[in-house]
Amino acid sequence: MKSPFRPAAGGGRAARHRRIGLLGGSFNPAHQGHLQLSLNALARLGLDEVWWLVSPQNPLKPAAGMARFADRLAAARRATRGHPRIRVSDLENRLGGGHYTIDTVLALRRRFPRLRFVWLMGADNLVQLRYWQRWPEIFAAVPIAVFDRPCYSLKALAGLAAARFARYRLPEAGGRRLAETAPPAWVFLHTPLDPSSATRIRSARRSQTVMAEVDQPGGRAMVTPLVPRARAPRGPRLSPRELLSLVVATLEDGKAEDLVTIDLAGKTTIADYMVVATGRSARQVAALTEHLEAALRRRAHATIEGKAQGDWVLIDAGDVIIHLFRPEIRTYYNLEKLWSEALPDTGALRQ
Repeated sequence: MKSPFRPAAGGGRAARHRRIGLLGGSFNPAHQGHLQLSLNALARLGLDEVWWLVSPQNPLKPAAGMARFADRLAAARRATRGHPRIRVSDLENRLGGGHYTIDTVLALRRRFPRLRFVWLMGADNLVQLRYWQRWPEIFAAVPIAVFDRPCYSLKALAGLAAARFARYRLPEAGGRRLAETAPPAWVFLHTPLDPSSATRIRSARRSQTVMAEVDQPGGRAMVTPLVPRARAPRGPRLSPRELLSLVVATLEDGKAEDLVTIDLAGKTTIADYMVVATGRSARQVAALTEHLEAALRRRAHATIEGKAQGDWVLIDAGDVIIHLFRPEIRTYYNLEKLWSEALPDTGALRQ
């Protein structure tokens, strides 16, 4: 079956350098947030078009509650009426296979070698990008533009994907040259925030009918809980300040080095405090993690990532987020600088 997308007629230089934004997902349902992101991408990145790639089934999302592909595709096309530079495609359905983003990107590059593609995503997807199939290859295959999303931006910029590719991040003012920049290259764009969420839209639809299990036609959940919370702590709940004191005291007891506390209260919804500390080796980082895990076990919820490697461990204790690094890894990612750029009025206090 022929693709609905073709390079501009006439060939020549214009065809070789057409800039296309790719917005993939379930679109369950398509909503104002998708449309606003696309319009911002056209303006801020100097794109010629944005293609919505409706996925048959997102591998990270349950099939239950997912509207039929044909309904989601039709709803996305209705949502883009009046916007001729936004085009809706069933390409992923026709490609078959696992429907992974990296496969889609590589297929498009083979099919349209003269086009310049940019992958578009909200900050919520940057947070959970590490769960995508072969996600580092996506950075290597196509430039990426990440758009601000309510309650997600700072967590996204402190996450694994952003940190690993921090040195390839372009300044926001460089967005218009992103499509012509060889990957890996990415930009984070602060734009007017739209609270639209397909999850909330589906929930509202279900509440309006007695058939609570019947979902309406549509497309994609932009907001997905990343890790389920642990069961409630058995001790008395600590205030954010008390939790911070416990974390700092525990790390100092474990001989952590260069402790830095960043006050986030009132500046972001992800936490009240961030703590960054260094262990001299992977073994000490792992020991610090276990020491802190034991101290928090009965007093706070906590999820831990990166413990097995011991290079960089992220501990999310709710009101306090802790990053533990080996020295060279901390220097390489320079997390404090990343946060100071994202939140200029945030001060860092060394213990």
